[in-house]
Amino acid sequence: MSTIRKVVLAYSGGLDTSVILKWLQEHYHCEVVTFTADLGQGEELAPARAKAGLMGVKEVYIDDLREEFVRDFVFPMFRANTLYEGEYLLGTSIARPLIAKRLVEIATEVGADAVAHGATGKGNDQVRFELGVLALQPSLRVIAPWREWDLSSRETLLAYADRHGIPVDRQGKKSPYSMDANLLHISYEGGVLEDPWAEPEESMWRWSVAPEQAPDAPQSIELDFERGDLVAIDGQPYSPAAALAYLNQIGGAHGVGRADIVENRYVGMKSRGCYETPGGTILLKAHRALESLTLDREEAHLKDELMPRYASLIYNGYWWSPERRMLQAAIDATQERVNGRVRLRLYKGNVTVAGRQSPDSLFDARIATFEDDAGAYNQADAAGFIRLNGLRLAIGARRNGSG
Repeated sequence: MSTIRKVVLAYSGGLDTSVILKWLQEHYHCEVVTFTADLGQGEELAPARAKAGLMGVKEVYIDDLREEFVRDFVFPMFRANTLYEGEYLLGTSIARPLIAKRLVEIATEVGADAVAHGATGKGNDQVRFELGVLALQPSLRVIAPWREWDLSSRETLLAYADRHGIPVDRQGKKSPYSMDANLLHISYEGGVLEDPWAEPEESMWRWSVAPEQAPDAPQSIELDFERGDLVAIDGQPYSPAAALAYLNQIGGAHGVGRADIVENRYVGMKSRGCYETPGGTILLKAHRALESLTLDREEAHLKDELMPRYASLIYNGYWWSPERRMLQAAIDATQERVNGRVRLRLYKGNVTVAGRQSPDSLFDARIATFEDDAGAYNQADAAGFIRLNGLRLAIGARRNGSG
């Protein structure tokens, strides 16, 4: 323990990381630098700076990473139309590699020996943080207090805080859920959700209204894309972070983006979680609609085959791996002509495509029409196409005695 001189702690200012801060000072006798990332979680971060200062921290980093988060992590992921196990839009997973990256950068800047995080030994986040550090700066030591100390519950954390004079807010009503929020989503775990049969309480949801309480009139919006990334909404240019924030607002107002999932954690257990991802749900629908116009059939189908592997890499913490970078290069190569506009209709929890257009469209109305195509497509060609593609089926049938 004496070999650790300085550690950078991923710090929220809440009970867990406040106890961790003091525990690091007490058990490692080291200087602690705190890092708090603003990823659009919607919380006031100034109290974290004040609280760290009260606990003797001299170097406090509070970084606004919202634009970098959406531009360099969320948007690349959405170019792949990424869903984990068919449902999860990976709102927590995609934030972790950015936090790991910034932890490493700050550790290098201040000359720290180690970084520390507050992820528990049961979850995926410990894997994501630590794989990120190993990929970016393997010489750094990673300290995970939940795997070392004997504090195993909220009650023991509160008792530790009382013994050491750590300021803890006991006035507000604590949520029964473990929550994580950023510009892409807000997640809920624990409490009644630990029973997969129990329905979430309506009061749990923070960003969206219940679909049955959403407006009775639909809302239409138009999204413009350049090279697979959202650049404008209803003709108005937006930065990546501002665009996602706006989609969250209007999507939540129409009850869009709720999900209730039992997922397979990388560490081996099943976990039930609820998620609100209104902006991401809209973005995914629009991006796929535009790709339906602009991608070659086999290109699109191969992307869909690669997507589950890509999703698992992100979920399991391998954002910085060579295989994720390789897949990203292939995915990004498909996005050169994913340009154009998609019109969507939002109504009571649903996102419906109402139109799409692109200067790079592969849709040819002269060929696809049910009317006279003026010779653009020779229907007689289909006979030979069918015979050749069915040849192996006919040979097999004869071998099996069917004619």
